[in-house]
Amino acid sequence: MTDQASPDRIRALPCFSGPIEIAPLSGGLSNESWLVTDSAGRHVVRMGRDFPFHHVDRARELMTARAAQEAGFAPRVEYAEPGIMVSAFLDAKTFEAADVRANAERIGKLIRDFHAVMPRHVAGAGFMFWVFHVIRDYARTLRDGGSRMTERLPAWLALSDRLEAAQCPLPIVFGHNDLLPANFLDDGKRLWLIDFEYAGFSTAMFDIAGTAANAEMSSDEAAHLLEATLGTRAEPAVTRALHAMQCAALLRETLWSLVSELHLDAPGVDYRAYTAENLARLDAALDTYHSTYGKTSP
Repeated sequence: MTDQASPDRIRALPCFSGPIEIAPLSGGLSNESWLVTDSAGRHVVRMGRDFPFHHVDRARELMTARAAQEAGFAPRVEYAEPGIMVSAFLDAKTFEAADVRANAERIGKLIRDFHAVMPRHVAGAGFMFWVFHVIRDYARTLRDGGSRMTERLPAWLALSDRLEAAQCPLPIVFGHNDLLPANFLDDGKRLWLIDFEYAGFSTAMFDIAGTAANAEMSSDEAAHLLEATLGTRAEPAVTRALHAMQCAALLRETLWSLVSELHLDAPGVDYRAYTAENLARLDAALDTYHSTYGKTSP
């Protein structure tokens, strides 16, 4: 997927001042990111195309990034053209899983504020992210594409139905929907969010559960994050919904990786290994969930 001419494309952009230095940024699973230094400072160039198989639309991502900037959650978008977005570089620490676990209170407040404030800033047609629809649609893509794990799809879809049945009604919010640890930045004074490919209207539960699952939080740590985000003590049904949604988040990430095996070729990314990693984490989360709530009930 890497464009060997990417540095040349970056040099041709009209938004930089004077000579520039370009260095690749690692960590992305589906996009290219580059650090560019010019006379005005440092900038991040993000390059990527639309991914219909992942429900990713770059125009919607750009709109959301600008809305998040306006709302005070994300760095300034300095320039954009089709397939390219240039943002201000933040001199900030990129979180790892341990950082997320150690900052549950701060992260819960950030998520709560993002959910509440962002609907006043996003524009255009509303995009709905419902993880159980995503799982069903990924299953179609994998079946049509002849995935190496097609035979497992019926069991995964049945599992998804049970996890969906365990959810409880919550208000609709505007979610980030991809809260991997690396999408949190800490500049020493405050937290920031980046990468809005999957942002859209949802319930708070997916961002909470996704954060907890991606950071490999314990049950107690996840409960703390849940209460920090909701701002209140959770009822047992809500706690159960959180545990079910953590499993759903890991199932979605597993299917995301399987779909990526078919359609993506990011430099340095081993999608088969990423699939195996997420599948192992899903199996462990399901063991805990089933031992707590039973294997056949929602």
